[in-house]
Amino acid sequence: MNIDRVVLAFAGCMILISLLLSQIHSIYWLWFTAFVGANILQASFTGFCPLAKILKSVGVKPGKAFD
Repeated sequence: MNIDRVVLAFAGCMILISLLLSQIHSIYWLWFTAFVGANILQASFTGFCPLAKILKSVGVKPGKAFD
């Protein structure tokens, strides 16, 4: 897997987990969902993603989006 796919999979998992937690624990978990969505949105404009930087430093193969 390359960085692009790992970032998308991680973001998708975080969104689904926070939605689940908002249903079974507290509605305030939706703020985490909003944070992940905002991070995806800013990454699409700026090209900066903290997770992509971490993955690149540990040696995961870069994709086209996060060179």
